[in-house]
Amino acid sequence: MSRNKKQKNPRLGRVGGEALIEGVMMRCGENVAISVRRDDGSVNVKKTKYVSLRQRNKFFNIPIIRGVVSFIESMKMSFSSLSDSAEMLGIDEEMEETKFERWMREKFGKGVLDLAMWIGGALGIILAIGLFALLPTYLANLIKGASPNLEHSWFVSLFSGVLRIVIFVGYICLVSMMKEIRRTFEYHGAEHKSIACYESGLELTPENAKTCTRFHPRCGTSFIFVILILSILIYTIVPSTWPWYFQSLLKIGMLPLVMGISFEYLIYAGKHENVLTKILSAPGLWMQRITTREPDLSELAIAITSLKLSMPDEFPDFDPQTYSEAKGKAADGGAEAHDERDNTEASAEAYNESGNTENVAEACESSDAEVSAEPCDESGSTEAGA
Repeated sequence: MSRNKKQKNPRLGRVGGEALIEGVMMRCGENVAISVRRDDGSVNVKKTKYVSLRQRNKFFNIPIIRGVVSFIESMKMSFSSLSDSAEMLGIDEEMEETKFERWMREKFGKGVLDLAMWIGGALGIILAIGLFALLPTYLANLIKGASPNLEHSWFVSLFSGVLRIVIFVGYICLVSMMKEIRRTFEYHGAEHKSIACYESGLELTPENAKTCTRFHPRCGTSFIFVILILSILIYTIVPSTWPWYFQSLLKIGMLPLVMGISFEYLIYAGKHENVLTKILSAPGLWMQRITTREPDLSELAIAITSLKLSMPDEFPDFDPQTYSEAKGKAADGGAEAHDERDNTEASAEAYNESGNTENVAEACESSDAEVSAEPCDESGSTEAGA
């Protein structure tokens, strides 16, 4: 496939998403759709509108700045979507509401579940700062102080950067052992497969999506790895003669710059394929072997439901309840589908390793599905994360 043909495919980059608790969120431009499957097999959906700050004010669409804005908005949307999915599943309705919970809801409009998520988010940020900023820099300076030959800034940046990557990979490997997380990773795979199916021009069905790759170069996992790798280069300007805590504070202050540069790289990588983009994209694609798992047909049906709901102009007659519930019943033998999950991966190997979106069509079957001529806004093109 030629470069011109790749650029003319209006499906590429139109939609992005995120795996949730027993569901998937998809976003195309201003349209956001969430679909979850409850324990009784029924499907709950929610559609909202979200207008990015980048669309409302041109200043926030300036290169570097737009990367910081997109990251913050993605985190905000991710948190909101996770909260919505928990509410849609009725998790906070399983136990009778206490007096304290009623007081919380009356005074603040939030329940205990919402409060727990906010506290968990705050603790997560504190833990991330400790593990990814303070600890690596402290250990790098500790080793540097023990050897006069390691006084250069590049050593502190390289050692702390590699340590951050090791901590990140180790954390993902540990949480992937949890049953609930593995289930979420299956929905993450469903999100990727449904997007790959759509971008290749196939008819959007769970059976077609099953044949597509579960690895995607625009995944939030890849974005995090780009940040980790580029931070090694950028942080070399931090003086290694400063106390380790001053170095850490400066690195935290420089994080928006790192995120902004990383975002610009992703935009560049989406339009160019060369040795540099392949090298920087490869770790994120490898990591997706852990953060995504083969989904069954019912999980793919949920992802396709969200995708179609986020694109009402292209799928105006789509009925989410009829579609998802029917597909869920048809996929009751999902356990057998899981046993055969590894059989579908070989066809997508070229795409998995290179991250080249041209190969999606080769990884899936060919299709004559029509393509909408009206693309969504650029803001819907990046995926929210794992």
